[in-house]
Amino acid sequence: MNELPERDLPPGRHHLLKEHLLTEIRQEQKDQKRNEKRAKSWFRPALLAGAVAATVVAGVLVASPFGDRAAQAGPPSKETVRMLEEIAAAAKAQPAQKGVRDDQYVYIKSKAGYMATTVSKDGEKSEIEPVRPREVWQSVDGLHDEMLHEPDGGFQYERMEADPPLVEGDDHYRSLQKLPTDPVNMLDWLHKVSDGGESEDQNTFVLVGDLSYESLMPPEQAAALYLAASKIPGVELVEDAVDAEGRHGVAIAREDDGIRQELIFDKKTKQFLGEREVAVEDLPTGFKKGTVVGRSAILERTVVDKLGERP
Repeated sequence: MNELPERDLPPGRHHLLKEHLLTEIRQEQKDQKRNEKRAKSWFRPALLAGAVAATVVAGVLVASPFGDRAAQAGPPSKETVRMLEEIAAAAKAQPAQKGVRDDQYVYIKSKAGYMATTVSKDGEKSEIEPVRPREVWQSVDGLHDEMLHEPDGGFQYERMEADPPLVEGDDHYRSLQKLPTDPVNMLDWLHKVSDGGESEDQNTFVLVGDLSYESLMPPEQAAALYLAASKIPGVELVEDAVDAEGRHGVAIAREDDGIRQELIFDKKTKQFLGEREVAVEDLPTGFKKGTVVGRSAILERTVVDKLGERP
């Protein structure tokens, strides 16, 4: 296997790079059964990279030693809690998917571009990648092959072979249906399965973003997820944020290591739109305070019958 360059990954980047890493791992050990750690990397996107950053070296991820500057953050403001309660109420009011079969697929169409830092023998280079279209077909039960289509990123209908058994923390629809429907137990679950950086609170917030972005949360569990987020220290409200599609919304955010990660919701419907990452100080990578270093947008999310089928 060719050695991969070292790369620092911002919070939102891990759910976009997991397929590439895992393809490398499969190629390296195609005749061996993956151990539990690698299984968790596939089924738990929040574990694939640190809550702030991670390093990829020859297909292995190592958590960044960066500290959490929001470690002593206080509880969310009343305004933030109120907004998350409205978001939770809107999620709960969504009609539940009916008649979903185990052999079906969750189809998600999106676009995204994030900051990438490449370390090679010629030195370190940081850049903000262009926004790229992306489609995923995720198995409802996690026991069927899956697919990624991100041609601008080098993935032409990349097929991912199913590799059961599943582990706690996987993000397939059947597993999400089993999650707690009350915020206290949901928060306990988030703390239990999230990992990556040194800050447990940031790890938990990153996992909230992962579940909002590239999975299909059932209404009851989605409501519990956002109510649980209202209990994470350091979470704040951003009145106006713009996703990768140019849509304005209100954001639930948290700052960590000089970057504010924003989960953006439609101001009227309170539906999840996408993410944005903004430098809140001058970064060691050379980007100045106020620079948007990552953005994404969900364009479509539904259930389809076949792998590769579009709505």
